[in-house]
Amino acid sequence: MLFSFLFPSTLHLTTAADSITPPSGIVEVLRGLLMSMVSNPIDALLNANYIGILVWAVGLGFALRHGNDTTKNLINDVSHAVTFIVKVVIRFAPLGIFGLVSSTLATTGFETLWGYAQLLLVLVGCMLLVALVINPLLVFWKIRRNPYPLVLTCLRESGVYAFFTRSSAANIPVNMALCEKLNLDRDTYSVSIPLGATINMAGAAITITVLTLAAVHTLNIPVDLPTALLLSVVASLCACGASGVAGGSLLLIPLACNMFGIPNDVAMQVVAVGFIIGVLQDSCETALNSSTDALFTAAACMAEDDQLAKNALRG
Repeated sequence: MLFSFLFPSTLHLTTAADSITPPSGIVEVLRGLLMSMVSNPIDALLNANYIGILVWAVGLGFALRHGNDTTKNLINDVSHAVTFIVKVVIRFAPLGIFGLVSSTLATTGFETLWGYAQLLLVLVGCMLLVALVINPLLVFWKIRRNPYPLVLTCLRESGVYAFFTRSSAANIPVNMALCEKLNLDRDTYSVSIPLGATINMAGAAITITVLTLAAVHTLNIPVDLPTALLLSVVASLCACGASGVAGGSLLLIPLACNMFGIPNDVAMQVVAVGFIIGVLQDSCETALNSSTDALFTAAACMAEDDQLAKNALRG
């Protein structure tokens, strides 16, 4: 968030800024967020109110816990069917992105691509800050020792593989092998690693926040500090629901853009920008996400076993 304010990035969007009515402050943002949450579910589906859809989905999920096995099997089958359709649509995403990029380049020229270099630098810079500064501080607070041997080990033996696979789910076996190599408690990492691949998405939160603020700056929507902090919280919660596949976090950007009254067609243009820079952005994001799973699992185990911490950090 701070990087986005220090180095504001802009995007090439086709919708004029004067066609959007931005919120005037944090109070209006909270009010809009609350109204979106309690919106009629049918109306939320018709108007692509992602926040309302998410709230009703969570509510139905809790309610259906008390359903019988037949109902649960039906919901599970529907879930698999929807997931399959989404995967098919994502496979065709490169064709749509190619069309959007071709149209933009035909209108503005190749200098448009250079404009995204700053955005990419902000994204990668934020991820490096988290990986090399924030995470080591958290690990030090937990184990009270020099955290960098452990941090660098996780980046080398987990982050590098995740960088090339671009999938937290595909990197689960790598993290499991790393935890076994570090002699961590199997009962702990057998749960934390698969769970972390689903909900521990620091890189996704960074991507959602930075790209949303880039759209906000492009449309000249004023953003105060409380609103930006609220965006960070919403992005972090959204990131917990990001799928562990390539480009999964980008599909949650419209939900964050909805906070600022940005139309869905404009939000999808922001998603398209994310796919354009996704080769490097998504690789760095996945490397941060997946290596952090192993890092925090190791820190938690070492905090409970002082001898384990000495041996792991020595090696």
